[in-house]
Amino acid sequence: MNVHQASAATKPWPTPSQRATAPVDPIVLQIVEGTLNSIEAEIEYAIERTARSPMIREAHDYRVGLFDRYCRKLTGRSYSAMPNAVVRDFPPETLRPGDVFLMNDTYLTEGSIGHLPDLCSTVPVLHGGEVVAYIQAFGHHDDIGGRVPGSMPGTAATVFEEGIAIPPVKLYSEGVRNEAVFTIIKRNTRVPDMLAADLDSEVQACLMGARRMASLFERFGREQVEACFQAILDKCRDIYRNELLPRIADGEYAWEDYVEHDGVTDPKLHKLALKMIKRGGRITLDFTGTDPQSTGPINWPADYADGAFLIKWIAPILRNLADTPERSAEIHVNEGVCEVFDVVFPPKGTLITPVWPAATNARSFVLLRCLGLLAGVVAQAVDGRMPADQETIRYTGFFGNDLDGKPFLSREVLGGGSGGRYYADGNDAIHIVPDSRNQPAEFTETRFPLLVEKLALRTDSGGAGKRRGGLGYEKHYRALVDCRTIVTADRVRLGCYGVNGGKAGQPFCVTVDVSGTPRDLGGLVDGEPVLKGQVVRVVTTGGGGWGDPLEREGELVRRDVIEGRVSPAAARDVYGVILIDADGPDGYDIDEAATAARRAMLRSQRLSPLPVIDRGEGYEQMLRGECAPRMR
Repeated sequence: MNVHQASAATKPWPTPSQRATAPVDPIVLQIVEGTLNSIEAEIEYAIERTARSPMIREAHDYRVGLFDRYCRKLTGRSYSAMPNAVVRDFPPETLRPGDVFLMNDTYLTEGSIGHLPDLCSTVPVLHGGEVVAYIQAFGHHDDIGGRVPGSMPGTAATVFEEGIAIPPVKLYSEGVRNEAVFTIIKRNTRVPDMLAADLDSEVQACLMGARRMASLFERFGREQVEACFQAILDKCRDIYRNELLPRIADGEYAWEDYVEHDGVTDPKLHKLALKMIKRGGRITLDFTGTDPQSTGPINWPADYADGAFLIKWIAPILRNLADTPERSAEIHVNEGVCEVFDVVFPPKGTLITPVWPAATNARSFVLLRCLGLLAGVVAQAVDGRMPADQETIRYTGFFGNDLDGKPFLSREVLGGGSGGRYYADGNDAIHIVPDSRNQPAEFTETRFPLLVEKLALRTDSGGAGKRRGGLGYEKHYRALVDCRTIVTADRVRLGCYGVNGGKAGQPFCVTVDVSGTPRDLGGLVDGEPVLKGQVVRVVTTGGGGWGDPLEREGELVRRDVIEGRVSPAAARDVYGVILIDADGPDGYDIDEAATAARRAMLRSQRLSPLPVIDRGEGYEQMLRGECAPRMR
């Protein structure tokens, strides 16, 4: 195996003779499944209570995973990393109670760690002296070295600029910490005390989870617990095979989506291509045709372990095919879903098959586009009954010296709007990372030399539609010292696409010196100067709309205007609803006759049928070469 780029290891699936076949007691199955969910939640709560970094404790940018001895993910409330790389480098028969492994190397973790800030702890669970399961936790740590504070340089061309890369190493051996490894890690971060505390938090939480998992085996015995594990995986597989996939007509469907910049070269459309082949109870996802790997840090090595991480990441989007929203929420996606998907990757050297040492810190652009890519291709197969495109993860922050002259680093994950659906509007200001959240203004102001002067929903940011896209938000920071701002964000030109006649949402933007000489930044910025007293405005993406905006109920448009979600001008020009001033607390009534005439006129001006998918004005401008580069 090449030490720089591990060959894709085969998923350690059990052979037919190894699969658990013991009869499953339905009561025991319920207890085991409930206990697994409880263990996952307990580990997460423990990390939240004991971590120190704002990114983990406040923003909740961390994930937990429980796996069987074959590295199959058992829980499905959220995505996670994978223990495959640990098993590859440390045979299970050599593992002992109290062993803990640490890793973050993007290329040596079987594609499950996308960028270096995501340090991942892995703990084996032993029963009768043998490994029976694995517990994992990874969190986005505020800084692990590299060229830029925050370890996400938007202009990086190689992994060497992004921070310390750790292949799977044994951090604890039978409960004893390897102090040499720990010292090296602390030496390579700008926030050593905070990083050390976070690692302690994650490791101890995983060890606690391992004890809880071991007690499950002690209570019911290995044969019965493993039979329950298999039943849990089979349940997910069968839901997809028998309930969701039949809603997609057999055939071949193709779709493309784009990342619009890489931080190094001039902005352009970096293509992600997908052909979906549906045959019976199986789907093949073929990414052939995806563009070559980028010079900048937007690459994501997804082609390891037969694409298992990719499948588990994007397959949950198909839950939208369930009969009802309530049923969709009930479906938890675990490793069982991998049994109904095959993935075809292009040769090495593309955006999703990059070659080491290509930079990857902004891999979330490609990772999240893959979600929209599958949703877009499925929308064509189900008459548009998939949700419109949703907000994309982005990071902003500030660094410099505070009022006491001490270094500070503020990092924040920002949310946006989700896409409209055939049955409901999108949600406002949500986070694509499950359970993640906006950093409270009170925390920001007490921890950093910043004032949060505005935090509000961004009017008109959601794509127009019969079911409107969710709104992003607008946030204003006033700097109390001279400092610098950092940005890692996609969708600064391309809006989240609309579906079935819905319009694309508004894109992302960061503006420095709002009240003076404003400067709109690009999506990958390593340290734009901000002077004391200047205001930095951040506006996040709105979700795409679903359905014809002229079919939206007038009363819903009126309510949107009253609540500030839609402007009166957009109500008239986009939705065709004419509002008139009225007495009373609401302040508006609908002129029904004028609205009917306005909508009829707007329909008559359409030159072609509404598209199944609308990418927005920014996409058309980029195709025409009219999008001037924003500042990097």
